[in-house]
Amino acid sequence: MGRQSTPDLSTVPSAVPSAAPAAPAAPAAALATIAVVGLGTMGTGIADVLARAGREVIGIDTDEAAVKRARAALEASTARAVARDRLTEQERQDVLSRFRTFGDLQAARDADLVIEVVPEDYDLKREVFATLDGVVRPDAILATGTNALSVTRLAADSQRPERVLGVHFFNPAPAMKLVEVVSSVLTAPTAVAAVTDLARELGKDPIAVGDRPGFVADGLLFGYLNQAAAMYESRYATREDIDAAMRLGCGLPMGPLALLDLIGVDTARTVLEAMYAESRDRLHAPAPILGQLADAGLTGRKAGRGFYTYEAPGSATVVPDAWTPGAGDGAGAPVGRPVRSVGVAGSGTMASGIAEVFAKAGFTVVLAARGPEKAERAKDRIARSLGRSVDKGRMTAEARDAALAAITPAGSLDAFADVDLAVEAVAEDLAVKEQLFRTLDAVCKPGAVLATTTSSLPVVACARATSRPQDVIGMHFFNPAPAMKLVEVVRTVLTDDAVHATVRAVCAEVRKHPVDCGDRAGFIVNALLFPYLNNAVKMVQEHYASLDDIDAAMKLGGGYPMGPFELLDVVGLDVSLAIEKVLHAAFRDPGLAPAPLLEHLVAAGCLGRKTGRGFREHARR
Repeated sequence: MGRQSTPDLSTVPSAVPSAAPAAPAAPAAALATIAVVGLGTMGTGIADVLARAGREVIGIDTDEAAVKRARAALEASTARAVARDRLTEQERQDVLSRFRTFGDLQAARDADLVIEVVPEDYDLKREVFATLDGVVRPDAILATGTNALSVTRLAADSQRPERVLGVHFFNPAPAMKLVEVVSSVLTAPTAVAAVTDLARELGKDPIAVGDRPGFVADGLLFGYLNQAAAMYESRYATREDIDAAMRLGCGLPMGPLALLDLIGVDTARTVLEAMYAESRDRLHAPAPILGQLADAGLTGRKAGRGFYTYEAPGSATVVPDAWTPGAGDGAGAPVGRPVRSVGVAGSGTMASGIAEVFAKAGFTVVLAARGPEKAERAKDRIARSLGRSVDKGRMTAEARDAALAAITPAGSLDAFADVDLAVEAVAEDLAVKEQLFRTLDAVCKPGAVLATTTSSLPVVACARATSRPQDVIGMHFFNPAPAMKLVEVVRTVLTDDAVHATVRAVCAEVRKHPVDCGDRAGFIVNALLFPYLNNAVKMVQEHYASLDDIDAAMKLGGGYPMGPFELLDVVGLDVSLAIEKVLHAAFRDPGLAPAPLLEHLVAAGCLGRKTGRGFREHARR
């Protein structure tokens, strides 16, 4: 029964303390004695949490080696807690004495609650539940730790369906706060209440959800992971660039392909198959590469190889392999064009931020807007931003003054006559951008690189508006440009190699991390981010979970810096809807169709923070 549990996004080592502090011993109460069936990674973690919270824990596994590992893991974690003054030695001994291990399900006969965390195999789980039916007391609660299989089906096959529910901890259980309490249509409310109360007593944040594959957190997470796998399989971008884009562009603790290796490629495929069986959404149909890797035994970290290659099975250390980008000696590589002066077109937040980035890096910058007044206001915005950096000790007053002196505001694109690189950051309107590129074509000197910062429009359309499409490329900065490290470098089929090399070199000079991608809707980040946001809206629209529960699930269980509805309100619902429409039109996948609830809110003028109301109410700015 030993189990390598599904870690979800919650397995990020940097977010995990070595040991959770012990809670006071629980008073005599309901669910005082709890059996944990399956002592793999997850089962051991749950047992640790329960024993520290004063519960009597019965650990059960038919694999003697798993039992020994579980005991050793608890001894080691409590020893670390003592060394860090989180437990006294006496408290440690009390915790260890509350954890008893057995090799037979008969040991669960006195349990108030049984939590099974055996592998994600329905027949195995059904067998465990059938045996428990004949062992436990009539009032005992039976909980499954599944995140992919039907709780309702397990309940229906049990002799006590009203006492069966799901309790989905996140790995590592001692550190992660989220617990999804899953009820079927057969589950008694008293059983749900008892397990929810237990979760709170353990110091967790429980959310109540209905029975569907993936529940909330994994239901949103695995669709995103699947799309990332498909993106890599299509050779649209490298594994390194996909992972870097999502870490740097979205603030995620891990990239999706590294996370798939951590979860286990085989586990991910199992979860996705269960999700697809219910939803029939193509976004949930496992990418073929997941099956190919799993069938070859390349299941991720646990096997030593998956999307990446690792130092050894179980190791987190990535080692170079045949697909690792090589540093090389540069021989034969395209030579970029020299760039000393940069023109930035636009007067909004993004244009000001990009101009600031280049000026701080020592470039001469021309900031052009529609009229000298707008250009001066944009420079004033940069001055305030640089002033805040000085106030916070991030730069000196001398460096601020030098950066400001490097920026020349201009009321027309005619000022771009001598720039080496022109970057447009105007409204996300294709007609506007095409006209701007016609002007740049007429104004800029031969050999100047012309870049668009579009996040969703075709770069090639901007290129075709000029007589030099080979000089046009995408440079998608992320907002706020001075803070965000990522730049998506978007090549069209017409972009010259030297132009690509120039932009990558410039990104390095301004201390940004470039990732390469082709000219298709959403590039990397938006193509993966916005379907996830859209699916979150669908969950609310279908009354499956609340805004607050979904946001909490993704922050607490997924390690996301913001929940999807917090992020939608910040981005703007109108902007989000526009990107969803572009993705749907480009890929023609029904699963990418914008959620009607999102369309209705935009139609009602509820656009997020900027209007004071989106998915939530906000104070007007």
